[in-house]
Amino acid sequence: MAKYTWSYSSITTFEKCPKQYYHLYVAKDIKQDPNQKHFLYGNEVHKAAEEYVRDGVPLPAKFSEFQTPLDMLKRIPGEKQCELKLGLTKDLEPCEFFGDNVWWRGAIDLLILDKENKTATIIDYKTGKSQYADTRQLGLLSIAVFKKFPEIEKIKAGLMFLVSKEIIKEEYNNTRIDEMYTEWD
Repeated sequence: MAKYTWSYSSITTFEKCPKQYYHLYVAKDIKQDPNQKHFLYGNEVHKAAEEYVRDGVPLPAKFSEFQTPLDMLKRIPGEKQCELKLGLTKDLEPCEFFGDNVWWRGAIDLLILDKENKTATIIDYKTGKSQYADTRQLGLLSIAVFKKFPEIEKIKAGLMFLVSKEIIKEEYNNTRIDEMYTEWD
């Protein structure tokens, strides 16, 4: 029997077009072209933001407009982890991203852990427009953070639209994990 693993992007692909989902994730007879202009740009922005926030590597000149919002993130106290890959079992226990028992997978562009204050910040960088913003991804990522870091009690999360200079914010509390997960169960 085939093992089933899902992610926010696979579920939203299914919601938009079950036929596309089938071909991408089940039959695997088509692949998304990673050389499409918007994929290349998005990957380049994510990499530059990661290196700037984590390592202090100067932003390339073409991304200098992103420095102010990224500087705001750098000032948030706590341990910064970029491109953190998380996995959960079917019982919502933390596991390795490619573990044998992984059921759900997600990656966080930027996680800032402030264990002293029992808080975390999750940021997902976006290069598109905020008019179609879907914060459900932040809820899933928050569940995974609460499970992996049980000392964290509150999370501030945001979809950071770098190009349009907008942020869509959400807040989560570890006492509401079951409620947060209900939509995905």
